[in-house]
Amino acid sequence: EYKISSADISIRCDATIDDLIDVLEAKSRAYIPVVYALNKIDAITIEELDLLYRIPNACPISSEHGWNIDELLEMMWEKLNLRRIYTKPKGKAPDYTAPVVLRSHACTVEDFCNSIHRTIKDQFKHAIVYGRSVKHQPQRVGLSHELADEDI
Repeated sequence: EYKISSADISIRCDATIDDLIDVLEAKSRAYIPVVYALNKIDAITIEELDLLYRIPNACPISSEHGWNIDELLEMMWEKLNLRRIYTKPKGKAPDYTAPVVLRSHACTVEDFCNSIHRTIKDQFKHAIVYGRSVKHQPQRVGLSHELADEDI
């Protein structure tokens, strides 16, 4: 299949067979995290539900009855490495209804500004942040400050 009749292979790291096949095929593949939402748990037995809980990265739910929706949302934030950043207009309460969602590998104040509008960072002086990413509540930070989940 790969037209290799003889080869010496030296692997110096923890690699799976999929990693080896990717190298042989010379394709750039990206493996992204996944969460399976298994719906209709209201129509199955407890024994079948126990089997569903054993499936990796799966969350059994019932959308009709609203069962396990909170667990699914928590799993999505955890597995997909997402962070919720809330906005707060000056002199008003924070808006918890519509967070700005960022990936955890790109979650600086600059990334936050770019996700709203790309010209914001040009006029940027500082941001006032409340949450786990700062020592003092509130604290002034610059563009390179790393934001935590549920910061304001």
